[in-house]
Amino acid sequence: MTDLRARALAALAEQTIELPSWAFGNSGTRFKVFGQPGVARDPFEKIEDAAQVHRYTGAAPRVSLHIPWDLVDDFSKLAARAADLGVSIGAINSNLFQDDDYRLGSLTHPDESVRDKAIAHHAQCVDVMRATGSTDLKLWLPDGTNYAGQDDLRARQDRLADSLQQVYAMLEPGMRLLLEYKFYEPYFYAMDIPDWGTSLLHCLALGDQATVVLDTGHHAPGTNIEFIVMQLLRVGRLGAFDFNSRYYGDDDLIVGSADPFQLFRIMNEIVAADALRPDSGVNFMLDQCHNIEPKIPGQIRSVLNVQEATAKALLVDREALAAAQAGGDVLAAHGALTDAFSTDVRPLLAELRESKGLDADPYAAYARSGHQERIARERIGGTQASWGA
Repeated sequence: MTDLRARALAALAEQTIELPSWAFGNSGTRFKVFGQPGVARDPFEKIEDAAQVHRYTGAAPRVSLHIPWDLVDDFSKLAARAADLGVSIGAINSNLFQDDDYRLGSLTHPDESVRDKAIAHHAQCVDVMRATGSTDLKLWLPDGTNYAGQDDLRARQDRLADSLQQVYAMLEPGMRLLLEYKFYEPYFYAMDIPDWGTSLLHCLALGDQATVVLDTGHHAPGTNIEFIVMQLLRVGRLGAFDFNSRYYGDDDLIVGSADPFQLFRIMNEIVAADALRPDSGVNFMLDQCHNIEPKIPGQIRSVLNVQEATAKALLVDREALAAAQAGGDVLAAHGALTDAFSTDVRPLLAELRESKGLDADPYAAYARSGHQERIARERIGGTQASWGA
């Protein structure tokens, strides 16, 4: 157990989790977005808030941007500001769901001029990547149909394949296309990339620089997400996670809040495949940005929950598990996982943080810092950032 614990500490010390810039603006549901005092007013303040999460957790050194929500006049200045604060720019996310021209689709639209517009938007995103040093272009396709017969399903896939090829051709060596999927919403009869298989098929056709993004909220209830994780790892095409938590739909709640055992099972597959290594090609990102929790503390809590699930997965007795599986001992095999899941890993993580010169309890340390009260006082005037801006 001592060796297992030491290995877990070493692996946890290298784990990093990317934060979404949009989590630091006012965000919420279709019904209402509740504004909060002190919320970031521009991309520079979003970066400052993300840096606070990294300051207290020591595990969140990158920030995803969303274009056009995070457009600035000079992205090199934004990247430099991030570096000054001890963080860097992560994935660049395109936006294909807030333009009237995209009502019937973007990359799959029947009108070539609309598809060209959507492709040109990705050229803009690649320019942002060059300016910020980002290596990942993340594409969530909201395209789909609401009614049978509304459009030709196969023709939409053909148009999508052609559009993706044009976007993929823009990538430089060392850049990746991360292709996300979602089984419903905003369309309900057929999404154009509804599942991991469709995303994977397009990635395989594109080339080695295309990988799948798995958002933990983008599945039907009861889906065995860790099975999908395992399959994508088997073929080397799991590029990134969007971690959040769900009860019914794409809830985007704090990671691990709804089903911490599911989060543990996912991380167990990651650890079993040795995909926790920084050079594994799997980027652990958050997409948690809901309506009522304060922004910086909410992101801190999500980071801590991912760390706890990871620590428990690292403490699984792999030798005992393998022996039980080989011997057909069903209960012992299951017990090897549940024993690790039941372990209180907070002392282990406290030890890790203290070894890095951090407070053992990042959430409490941030609350004591007075930073939340300070930004509420100082960020007066201007327009607060929000979902969609």
